Amino acid sequence: MDSSNYLRIKNKIPLNVKILAVSKGFKSQEIKTIHNIGQNDFGESKFQEAFEKQLILKDLKKIQWHFIGRLQSNKIRKIVQNFKYIHSVDSFQKLQRISNISFEEKKTPLIMLQVKFSDDPTKGGFNPQFLMEKWNEIKECKNIILKGLMTINPKGLSSRENSELFIKCRSLADSLDLPDCSMGMSGDWEEAVDSGSTWLRLGTLIFGDRSK
Repeated sequence: MDSSNYLRIKNKIPLNVKILAVSKGFKSQEIKTIHNIGQNDFGESKFQEAFEKQLILKDLKKIQWHFIGRLQSNKIRKIVQNFKYIHSVDSFQKLQRISNISFEEKKTPLIMLQVKFSDDPTKGGFNPQFLMEKWNEIKECKNIILKGLMTINPKGLSSRENSELFIKCRSLADSLDLPDCSMGMSGDWEEAVDSGSTWLRLGTLIFGDRSK
C-alpha cells in the first residue's frame, strides 16, 4: 500500500471532490491504515465480503460504507441495512425495491443512479433518454435521497473519449438538478475531475495491487 499516493491525490483534487476508497479485495487492516490518515468513505461490491469487514471495523464510527457493485434483488435488503450510499442503482425496478425496503427498514440511503453512456455489454445502467422520461416517477420514490449519477467508462478509451463521456454524465446530472457525479477510477480520475466529478472511485491507486 502506498499512502503517499493517496495524500498526493487528495492534495491535488478540488475541495468539492471526494475520494471513495474502493476497498473490495483488500483486508480490514489496510482499510484501517487509510482511515487513520483521514479517509472515511469506503466502497465495496460484494455484500458478504463487505459485511465481514464492517463487523471487524465496527468501532471506527466515522467510516461510511458505499455499495458500488451490481445489485442483486435478493441482496437489496441487506445492502439497505448496512450501507449509507448505493452507487449502482441501474434500473427503475431496483430503485422502487430499494424505496419499499427502505420504508420497511426505516432507512434513507443516499442513491446514485448508474447511467450508461456507451454501448458496452459488460456494463449496466439507465439509458439517459429513459432516465429523462422517467424522471418525474423517479423523484416520487420515498425513503431515499437522490444524490447524483454514477457511470463507468469502457476500458481502452483515449483521454479525450473518457472526458467526452464524463462531460455527458455531468451535463445530465446538472439538467436533473443532481449535485453529485460518481465517475472516474484509478486510470481516468484526472479526466473525471476536469469534467465535474464529485466522487472518485479509487482502488489500486490507493491500496496497490489486489491480493485476490
